[in-house]
Amino acid sequence: MAACAFFFLSAGAVHTQARRVVSIIPATTEMLFAMGAGDRLVAVGSYDRFPSEVEKLPRVGALLDPAVERIIAMRPDLVILYGTQNELRTQLDRAQIAYYSYTHRGLTDITETIRSLGARVGVAPRANALADSIERQLADIRSRVATSPRPKTLLVFGRERGTLRNIDASGGVGFLHDMLETAGGADVMGDVKQQSVIMTTELVLARAPEVIIELRYARGDDTNAADLREWNALPSVPAVKNHRVYMLRGEEFVVPGPRVAAATERLGRLLHPEAFK
Repeated sequence: MAACAFFFLSAGAVHTQARRVVSIIPATTEMLFAMGAGDRLVAVGSYDRFPSEVEKLPRVGALLDPAVERIIAMRPDLVILYGTQNELRTQLDRAQIAYYSYTHRGLTDITETIRSLGARVGVAPRANALADSIERQLADIRSRVATSPRPKTLLVFGRERGTLRNIDASGGVGFLHDMLETAGGADVMGDVKQQSVIMTTELVLARAPEVIIELRYARGDDTNAADLREWNALPSVPAVKNHRVYMLRGEEFVVPGPRVAAATERLGRLLHPEAFK
């Protein structure tokens, strides 16, 4: 099994427990707080929102715009960055600052990252306990829905506002796909081996999902009637015909972090309410 994150130490760095950490990734920031290591963070990324303690920390950019000088000025002994940030890695190598390169994939990779990050910051027992808890919760969800029918489900996490154009849906790999399958849904795009798929209405019609679930980052009422009514333009789709078009809100659906089990349970309760009584 391929791990989703690796440690990289620059030539002059010593592999010790990190005390001053910069995390520009919302998922790893959440992981550090959840394992009781939030006090190690000296700066976070532009899009980090949870937990509320992140509001007190300096911001140092994100995937496309890391503020290299500000990051180095924080005097970190570990920087957590995306695996694709090659230029930032080069700059950190020059500054002899250790970094942790992260790429999110599936559910298993989330708990693997929690364990390896916990070891790196010296809280391995707490990190392992957190990972164990998440794995137990996911196993419980799988057990609850194991004998339930698996409806063909389209999981949507973006589209052009006010229309059904440029529908961004989960593909057959990645943590969203894994969440849906764990929650007892059959991913209608599961045969497409990529994390996301841009869909047309013609493709939605062809795939004929029995359930459509839209995920929204912003918190709020799960029933946004105006947005859901836009799917009525496809009345022959089984999900529309049978009134099984839903909306779930919350950043836990788009941040592959320690709240993933809670997010998966919300999906499960929507698909199989009888299994959670």
